[in-house]
Amino acid sequence: MSHRSTRQVVADLRLNDRLIEITDPLSAHLEIAEVQRRVYARGGPAILFTNPIGSRFPMASNLFGSLDQARFLFRKTIDRVRRAIELKIDPNQLWMRPWRYAGAPWTAWTMLPKRVRSGAVQRNVTNIDSLPRLVSWPDDGGPFITLPQVLSQGPTASLMQCNLGMYRVQISGNSYLSNREIGLHYQLHRGIGVHHQQAFADGRPFRVAISVGGAPAMTLAAVMPLPEGLSELTFAGALAGHRIPMITSENHAPLYADADFVIHGTVNPTSMKREGPFGDHLGYYSKEHDFPWMHVDKVYHRDGAIWPFTVVGRPPQEDTTFGQLIHEITGPIIPTVLPGVKAVHAVDAAGVHPLLLAIGSERYAPYRKPERPQELLTQANAILGQGQMSLAKYLMIVNSLDNPTLDIHRIDKFLIHLLERIDWSRDLHFQTRTTMDTLDYSGDGFNQGSKVVLAASGAKRFDLSTDLPYSFVLPDAFCKPRWCLPGVLALEGADSANSALVQFWDEMFQTKGTQFTEDPIWSGLRLVVLVDDSEFASQSLNNFLWVTFTRSNPATDIDGVGAFTEHKHWGCTGPLVIDARRKPQHAPPLIEDRQVSAKIDALAAKGGPIARYL
Repeated sequence: MSHRSTRQVVADLRLNDRLIEITDPLSAHLEIAEVQRRVYARGGPAILFTNPIGSRFPMASNLFGSLDQARFLFRKTIDRVRRAIELKIDPNQLWMRPWRYAGAPWTAWTMLPKRVRSGAVQRNVTNIDSLPRLVSWPDDGGPFITLPQVLSQGPTASLMQCNLGMYRVQISGNSYLSNREIGLHYQLHRGIGVHHQQAFADGRPFRVAISVGGAPAMTLAAVMPLPEGLSELTFAGALAGHRIPMITSENHAPLYADADFVIHGTVNPTSMKREGPFGDHLGYYSKEHDFPWMHVDKVYHRDGAIWPFTVVGRPPQEDTTFGQLIHEITGPIIPTVLPGVKAVHAVDAAGVHPLLLAIGSERYAPYRKPERPQELLTQANAILGQGQMSLAKYLMIVNSLDNPTLDIHRIDKFLIHLLERIDWSRDLHFQTRTTMDTLDYSGDGFNQGSKVVLAASGAKRFDLSTDLPYSFVLPDAFCKPRWCLPGVLALEGADSANSALVQFWDEMFQTKGTQFTEDPIWSGLRLVVLVDDSEFASQSLNNFLWVTFTRSNPATDIDGVGAFTEHKHWGCTGPLVIDARRKPQHAPPLIEDRQVSAKIDALAAKGGPIARYL
């Protein structure tokens, strides 16, 4: 079916046994969020909370709880969208296989947004305080909208030049005036920033409309990394299977007519207010900072409106599905945008932006059988120049010709492949004093940090070890060695600088000379990660990825045994060392409220509809 409201989505999921309903009164302050996290973690279905305390609107979550469920929601249209992308890659396919692409004209028609004068969302008027006030984590600065579709409009009235994005929205708290002001947290490389810059140059506010609910295609379109200039409304129409109706007027930004809720108003480009804290997708709180805010003109909702929401936190969470679905839809087009690049994967378990994996190719001089990265470095620069991929902190890229069967989503296999080949003396390439993800506090300041490209090409050079010599004695500052992967050792470290470990190993190099590096046990140790808890870091691959890449800044936290700088290039001859211990500037990790957890435990013990999911 072609969903046009959250109620239709809920009815569809209920009919197909993909929904549980919770009628117990639960608070949107922490309780509902904890239920959502538990149900998602256990692979549960969508959830309808019919009796949220303090709001007359039902709340729905986990609508995108798995890739299978997301495919189900778009089961009537996703194949047509894939075929449209195939034609984008190779238009000649239309003439070569006309029956396969017979629906292409209809898909093109649905991609055009439709101007309307009114819509279902305008049936009722309400205010901000009447909306569900979701607070997900104990130290959040207030209630947030977590699945907003934020549409901004620049000087032009063209629907095709509007920007649709998903930026978190704080609806009360801090110094926001009740029912009149709400916070808009948007970061680097977000399309709304173009409209903000235009408004700043013109010296006048710009219009914004925030939709919640409606067709699931609008939610996905808001997070879709489309090329600049391509309207998100066109993608939403293709995926929804119908033209997206937009209410246009000279008095406000275009309003999504089928939404469950719409808030519209204006943003003063020269004014900022404190926003946050907020438990975010890196698994930590993003701290309070000044961000734009919106003056609220009006709040609408349709009859029978349901409030869809999600909960973010340390991945994986429900928003993990967005990344999986985006990759499934757009993955085939990557080589046309980035020549030579076969695949790119933002690692969800590492917080998405901190770690990016890529498979490239050394194409231009195959007769030389390159044993060192060459074209891979060009491709790495191209990746770091693409939209949100430019926020990557660690970019690891390998040559597809070295192992054509390598799966970029088998992260452990990818890392082993790289560690067996990379030469720390030449294959690390840093960018210092650059921008990084706003939510990442491992750097030198707000939006400030560094990047590193780790490139590997050629035949296997190292046999990775999982053993240390019996005679091995750690320096006093370090303890509890634990293997996270072959060749990767985690050590607990005190608050002292990591130079103590590096000095220790350097002295062993000097004492034992070449015997040290030639010993298979030592040459198979490629990476040492300093952590606060080595048991935790080595417990699972996800723990290792989260700790290592969210808690380190390449330029300041990478060191190595036998380190040197030559012609401004840094490298090392022995194991690489990453200091992934928590630093004073880091944000605190997310922890549930104990009393709330105890209440949800009791609810699960009642034998109610969620007992088997908690």
